[in-house]
Amino acid sequence: MTDIYHIPLKRIDGTPTTLEAFKGKVLLAVNVASKCGLTPQYESLETLYREKHGDGLEILGFPANNFLGQEPGTENEIATFCSTTYDVTFPLFTKISVVGDDKHPLYDVFTQAQPEAVSAGPMRERLEKFGIPVSPKGEVLWNFEKFLIGRNGEIVERFAPDVTADDPRLVAAIERELAK
Repeated sequence: MTDIYHIPLKRIDGTPTTLEAFKGKVLLAVNVASKCGLTPQYESLETLYREKHGDGLEILGFPANNFLGQEPGTENEIATFCSTTYDVTFPLFTKISVVGDDKHPLYDVFTQAQPEAVSAGPMRERLEKFGIPVSPKGEVLWNFEKFLIGRNGEIVERFAPDVTADDPRLVAAIERELAK
């Protein structure tokens, strides 16, 4: 298992960091975008964060512009959008790539540890039906894909982009990890 806690990252304000500060917590890492049909998921993610943060859940937002240019803004624009439109208070990081040759090392670890997402098939079929190019299997499919990381740093489950924060499958998985 690769140590995710020491991979260099930057907070949305540009401050260098790692996930070390979140060690021992249950993490839900989400690649987010401001101009996507799934962008309203920010609302349910923030609701989940407020409900479960006190129990040890951290939601981590990683803006990515990999899918049809749906995260074109600067870090300041992204932070302002998230704050003013969805009152996001969970941690956001600087824009990264989640697929391709320039994929961030953190997402390389995520996708290698969990190559298949829960419910990815239907989402993949919908994208293909609309003629939208999709990532190869094993790669992040689209914006708002979710990786669940246990308190020990193990990537325990992965959820397709259309599995929302209030989906019973995701909530049950989070509660299972929080109980450990």
